[in-house]
Amino acid sequence: MSMLTPGFADPVLDAQAAFRAVLDAMSRPGRLQNAGRGLTPPAPLAPAAAAVLLSLADAATPLWHDAGAEADGWLRFHAGAPVASAPQDAAFLLATGAPPAIAMLDAGIEEEPERGATLLIQVEALEEGNGLRLTGPGIEHEHRLLVRGLPEGFVAAWAANRALFPRGVDVILCAGDRLAALPRTVAIAEG
Repeated sequence: MSMLTPGFADPVLDAQAAFRAVLDAMSRPGRLQNAGRGLTPPAPLAPAAAAVLLSLADAATPLWHDAGAEADGWLRFHAGAPVASAPQDAAFLLATGAPPAIAMLDAGIEEEPERGATLLIQVEALEEGNGLRLTGPGIEHEHRLLVRGLPEGFVAAWAANRALFPRGVDVILCAGDRLAALPRTVAIAEG
């Protein structure tokens, strides 16, 4: 068994910076943000995904992930989030492989739509300029985001998720130390 690697070098300032990156990403869908530089989580965790979880997950937010035992120990120690036994029971989810179906995740209820889950999907690469066409709140006209490694059928699943508004699942895409958010309000079309 390997040694537990450190979390944030400066827990307060680094968590604030990661939280700000997530806020900026959610308010500007599809725009790339950096988070987790200098963070060395165990494989297969990407620095951006680890930074998001360290800044958002806590003892009151059940977490589901498919990152394995070493990452599980690291996340439990540094984030303190309880591990959910099933994806539908989680407030935060991290998919380093094939993500669970968005339709099976907690979308909140009409009276409390903010309780909808947040799904982090680690992808191969994120680039602005080509690819998916994003429109909606926070986007003046249209924004393009190229995502390599997005699961097949994601755009159709996203349309069904968006139709639930104000309920729904929010998604944060992570690649290395880059992230881009897809709040449930954004419309996505193939490029």
